[in-house]
Amino acid sequence: MKVKILDFSGLQTQELDVDAAISFMPFIRFVAQRAAEETTPKAVFYNQILACFQQYNIPATDIPIEDIGQYERFLEHIYSSVSPVLALEKEVVWALSFPLNPKIFYGTDLFYEMLAQKPLDEGNIDKKSPAEFAKERLRVIYALIMQRLYDFQVPSKIQQYYTWTNPETGLLRYFEVFVNTDFVEITPKSELPVLDFSELYARFSEENGHLLLENVLPLSLFKFRGFSVLTVSDITSRTAVENIRKIRLNRIPGQEAERYHNIIHSLKTLVQNNRIEFDMFPFVRVNKRAVYGYETAGTGIMFRVWGQDRLTPEAFSKQAESYAAKPISFYSPDIGGAKEMQIAFLEPFRKEGVRSLALLPVFFDEILVGVLCMHTWQDEVFDEKILSMLEPAFEPVGQLLQIYIDEFNLELENIIKEKFTSIQPSVQWKFNEAAWHYLHKKKRKLPVETEPITFQKVYPLYGAIDIRNSTLERNAAITKDLNTHLTLLSDTLATLQRWDNSSLMQEFSYTCKKWLGALESEGWSSAGENNLNHFLSLESRDYLSHLADQHPETSPIIAAYLNATQLETGEVFSNRRAFEASMKMINDAVNDYFEIEKDKLQQPFPCYFEKFRTDGVEYDIYIGQSISPEKPFNNFHLKNLRLWQLSSMIAIAKTTKALSADMPKALSTTQLIFIHNHMIDISFRADERKFDVEGAYNIRYQMIKKRIDKVHIRNTNERLTQPDKIALIFFNDRDIEDYLPFIRFLQETNALTSETERLELEDLQGLSGLHALRLGIVF
Repeated sequence: MKVKILDFSGLQTQELDVDAAISFMPFIRFVAQRAAEETTPKAVFYNQILACFQQYNIPATDIPIEDIGQYERFLEHIYSSVSPVLALEKEVVWALSFPLNPKIFYGTDLFYEMLAQKPLDEGNIDKKSPAEFAKERLRVIYALIMQRLYDFQVPSKIQQYYTWTNPETGLLRYFEVFVNTDFVEITPKSELPVLDFSELYARFSEENGHLLLENVLPLSLFKFRGFSVLTVSDITSRTAVENIRKIRLNRIPGQEAERYHNIIHSLKTLVQNNRIEFDMFPFVRVNKRAVYGYETAGTGIMFRVWGQDRLTPEAFSKQAESYAAKPISFYSPDIGGAKEMQIAFLEPFRKEGVRSLALLPVFFDEILVGVLCMHTWQDEVFDEKILSMLEPAFEPVGQLLQIYIDEFNLELENIIKEKFTSIQPSVQWKFNEAAWHYLHKKKRKLPVETEPITFQKVYPLYGAIDIRNSTLERNAAITKDLNTHLTLLSDTLATLQRWDNSSLMQEFSYTCKKWLGALESEGWSSAGENNLNHFLSLESRDYLSHLADQHPETSPIIAAYLNATQLETGEVFSNRRAFEASMKMINDAVNDYFEIEKDKLQQPFPCYFEKFRTDGVEYDIYIGQSISPEKPFNNFHLKNLRLWQLSSMIAIAKTTKALSADMPKALSTTQLIFIHNHMIDISFRADERKFDVEGAYNIRYQMIKKRIDKVHIRNTNERLTQPDKIALIFFNDRDIEDYLPFIRFLQETNALTSETERLELEDLQGLSGLHALRLGIVF
């Protein structure tokens, strides 16, 4: 222990104009109270301190800091009473300071030795300017004033953090300084002012919240007497791990090299050995198969041993998957030893000049995400005790490796999204391979090009569930709502004429009646609808707002009108809302059905299933050997899908019909299947981000799909598609041969009615010779 006056802040603080002085009386009063209350042997110790106070005639008045050396024996008693009982003095970093000021006047030898190792202004972790230090001190002082004198709790823990460079390793060590102010008394010099605590609570948490208190509670109102107790703890391990966590959270694109350098430096700090090297090797996979990663995270030893410069992709995948199947830790203090020479996988490490080696599997959520390699070069070794020091770092390192894996996968997905489209599991493998080839060439700085995604000789299946007369129903709903809106506006204007019967009012009333007449005319068009919406949503609302300002008593009338014209709740949109709600009910039901069914369709044989939203739902299905080359395809897989087409149309028709009772606006659906009994080629169109057919003949298939939805029966005005029926369109009788047994099966099982209509269809532009079967559904 020694008495030595030293500015702990390294002359970083600005002097605060406060009435403060060292005094032992707060401590003596505390000890006296404890001596009176204590019933254990501790009471004897407290009484000894009080006796010592009397013995050395220690004054009850202020003690100048320059005279503190006169009371060294009493300072030893203070240390004995407030330091841990079992702690060794030579291992404790502890000191006493001026009240609320980082001027040290007494402390342990280790405390002063630590300060002597490095100037504090260089070692402060959170290096602050003098003004920042002063602001921080003010916040602490006012927090204590509020707590002691107003019983108002403000979160304020007096802590500072410092670093010290270990001269042996050149690595940083981190220390936390906790300041105990229990022995600092705050005494007001006059009557305390009354404070608004609700405002204080809100303002004090602000960066400059203490300024509010400076205005109402200047520091000149108070005396500060006593001393502070400083305790320093080594938090190197904790801080090193926290630094890794911060690196995980604060990732900046383009700074990957610096990021991994900081991670490795933190690991070296954790083990306090600058000669131990680290490397991180993440396990990334494409199609569940291990592939190379790219970033060098550390010395790069793992990438050189397991990387593409030494192993083929197949050999690497085999070696990585073998380790992943049994991820065990490996450690050897010297891989050049006689025993280790027999281990084949260590030979590449020996060639790289490795001496001590540890390979440690790293997990995230119990899943292997990589390997942490710790090693030394030929002139350095480490023992197994070092391994235990790494334990706190495994969790954040695992998170980092998982982030690397996620970023790798995201990069693949971004390539797919940028170069391709949303991908289904049945064809994901094709896009994964193309993206991997693209990324692999890009990382190796080879010429890159977008690889075509093509599936040849697949059977197409098309179906459409349409909402019957959706356009007519939508237009009718809009017309009804507009009529309601105009009538309401006309009635509102008539009521408002009591306050304003101007020419402008007459003109607005006339315009309403004119629009009502236009709605009933046959020449009503979308252009007229746009002009009417402009009149209702802008012109009339602006005029009503003007009236409300001029005549406040009209506000209730105008407010009632405005409430009625709210899109979400107003009565003037009730028909549109009813129509849209019914449309949504149908489309949601159909989509939900397909979402459930699409996974079932993949079980016999993978197929590509894509649905589209129109006024209803359309879908395309493609199936064939090229969709899944590793699984044999035959015609029974195609027949299974064709039976599913019929069965699903029946199920959907029943589902949507069952919704009718709950629909705000009754709507019905029609069901259509187009049969194309020839294989086609499809390829991904990068410009449209979707699959499309290849070749002139195959393009005709797409053209037919777009033209048949409203086709009529030949020589009639009757639409082919009708509610409660399924329509199958085809060219030749042989196209429907696969469907006929299924139709009979569904008729005999009372899913379809016994009647089958065979129909010829009208010629369409560029299309002739279309035929259809129409089947009734049993409900």
